[in-house]
Amino acid sequence: MRRAAVLVVLGFSLVSSAGATTGSGLFGVVMRGPVTPVCTAESPCDAPAAGVTLKFLRGGVVAGRVVTARDGTYRIALRPGVYAVQGPKRMMPLSAKVVAGRFTRLNFAIDTGIR
Repeated sequence: MRRAAVLVVLGFSLVSSAGATTGSGLFGVVMRGPVTPVCTAESPCDAPAAGVTLKFLRGGVVAGRVVTARDGTYRIALRPGVYAVQGPKRMMPLSAKVVAGRFTRLNFAIDTGIR
């Protein structure tokens, strides 16, 4: 009987850990630009936005936040649903949809206003 209880507990822990690895959320890159008034092959218009904080709100409440890496990338686990996104001024898009059971790529762009 005790052996059966141990197997049941072990089975539940395996199922719950498998669910944890298949979560949902978003990943991508945040770029800022233009970074120069004239774009050339040697001097691209856009650059990664490092150290940018993104906040994901659901029902007006912050459900998660993430800071971009040096290369502008981010990854955040979120529950499925639609979120408002807050970041620097002139950042697009301002909303995100998270699909159950997968991480979805969503890139952001920050307009620097350089013309």
